[in-house]
Amino acid sequence: MAVPIAVLDCDLLLYGRGHRTLDRFKLEDVTDEYLVATYGFPRQFIYYLVDLLGATLSRPTQRSRAISPETQILAALGFYTSGSFQTRMGDAIGISQASMSRCVANVTEALVERASQFIHFPEDEATVQTLKDDFYGLAGMPGVLGVVDCTHVAIKAPNAEDLSYVNRKGLHSLNCLMVCDSRGVLLSAETHWPGSLPDCTVLEQAALTSQFETELHKDGWLLGDSSFLLRTWLMTPLHIPETPAEYRYNMAHSATHNIIERTFRTIRSRFRCLDGSKGTLQYSPEKSSHIILACCVLHNISLEHGLDVWSSPATGHMEQPEEEYEQMESVDSEACRVRQELLLTHFS
Repeated sequence: MAVPIAVLDCDLLLYGRGHRTLDRFKLEDVTDEYLVATYGFPRQFIYYLVDLLGATLSRPTQRSRAISPETQILAALGFYTSGSFQTRMGDAIGISQASMSRCVANVTEALVERASQFIHFPEDEATVQTLKDDFYGLAGMPGVLGVVDCTHVAIKAPNAEDLSYVNRKGLHSLNCLMVCDSRGVLLSAETHWPGSLPDCTVLEQAALTSQFETELHKDGWLLGDSSFLLRTWLMTPLHIPETPAEYRYNMAHSATHNIIERTFRTIRSRFRCLDGSKGTLQYSPEKSSHIILACCVLHNISLEHGLDVWSSPATGHMEQPEEEYEQMESVDSEACRVRQELLLTHFS
């Protein structure tokens, strides 16, 4: 005799039928201090996310009891900022562990859909000039449109046969290429590259390169470290500086490029799911890439709301071991000419 199989709703078992949405937790019932300590962000920031994502998170569902956008956002923020699906966090907002996971997936995809809205290079001339002026004010490096670098985020092994995600340290990771401005606002974020790819290869294949070589900003450049090749739109340090001008150029370059390292540290500190202290991201490379990108979107939104990039304290495991890389020699004579002209014009 066939036995019917019922698909059980964990939240239904926990709380029974009644309201159409699960609103066990109310923002107005707790203090800002509690929200920041538990979910990483203050009340007004969370209300903004509810307004931004609410329509997407309220899409029709076949489930008998949809979880409210507010609760979904709290669940996701709790995961992003703590790095774990803690049972007590699910209990605090009145949902099960399984529902916590679904909330993270829903909010992640909603944020990824809006990535281009919050992560992009400025387009109007006045804003571009302000970008350059802000960089110049740091250490006297002219024409800078952004600083670029890669950072690895650990993920679980996709499968035993796939070695493309194994980095030089023997760990599975995604190699994420990012560009930021002088305040740490991300201007570009490509989070999907396999960890086995060296930084120079990631940049060579990245959409960022196509963007700069075909359409963007002929009167400025990015700053990258010596793991990248010198290009007309990407200034790298001199490997062996010899003259006072070359030393001054390298010092200005290093002081300016350091902004991206500080930005990486702040993102890892704010979003502990990326820092490795709770283990690797337990998702496929695609889903892990989306979680990283969602955190990047939240990082930029937080700066828009005055939650300053340098305000997060340095804690825990956020500092990754520095990647070893081979210094790249440029064969682009035009790029060498551009850098030499920069040396003569601004550092001699």
